[in-house]
Amino acid sequence: MNWLEMPPLSMLRAFSAFAQTGSVTRAGAALNVSHAAISQHLRGLEAHLDTPLLDRSGRALVLTEQGQRLADAVTLGFGAIGTAVQELSAEDAVRPLHISTTPTFAAQWLMPRLHGFRTAHPEIDLMLDPSATVVALSPGGIDVALRHGMGEWPGLVSEPLLESHLVVVAAPSLLRGKVIADPRDLADFPWLEELGTSESSQWLRSKGVSRGIVGGRVQMPGNLLLDAVRDGQGVSVVVRDFVEPDLRAGRLVELFSDAPSAYHIVTRPGVLRPHAKAFVRWLRRQRN
Repeated sequence: MNWLEMPPLSMLRAFSAFAQTGSVTRAGAALNVSHAAISQHLRGLEAHLDTPLLDRSGRALVLTEQGQRLADAVTLGFGAIGTAVQELSAEDAVRPLHISTTPTFAAQWLMPRLHGFRTAHPEIDLMLDPSATVVALSPGGIDVALRHGMGEWPGLVSEPLLESHLVVVAAPSLLRGKVIADPRDLADFPWLEELGTSESSQWLRSKGVSRGIVGGRVQMPGNLLLDAVRDGQGVSVVVRDFVEPDLRAGRLVELFSDAPSAYHIVTRPGVLRPHAKAFVRWLRRQRN
């Protein structure tokens, strides 16, 4: 018998309950269904297997020899499944909550707020995976990803978390009083961008600067990027929310601004495990 010929699980559950209780009434009570439903499942299972599983010649139903063989196998099978589910549930309960995000977002947005989540949920261990690489969300791996983009990742569920303009910024010391009136005026400057991305080149091309970056480009981990920009080492494309204090204080100058874009909460479809649910609920509260 192949898997396509296997009887429905509901029939096997009803049969297992009858085999354990010896009564259709008690089996129905165990599964919270009527005894008529149990009887229907038992007859359906016999028809599916084309084998008599119950002896109906006496006043009470009893298992035939074939029925007893199936009962032993079903009990063993459900027992193994139950054990595996318990083991997996126990492993899942102690597995750290695995979060993927970019280094810049981790340093500028998540880490300054994360103490609030840790205070509210000290029982949840965290594993942060800061990387500019888009990491696959697979069972037993990444639970929640915080991604920048349009929110369209096939096979995944996303919702906006932080909406902000992308801005081009530089330190006054780098500009030295030069007037920047057109994106082409920036091509000769050095550019800084997060390791693994190409936002600067993409931005210049989107503005029609076909010759791209002439002044050189330096890629670095996102947690170092803004310090280098403040130090006057180059121009960069960043999320405005991350540099608002620098703009107000005059440490950086906003040269150009694009339409708003967003970071998103990204998860796999289906029910999240409790730790991930708690984290997503907390993230939603941070939007207010």
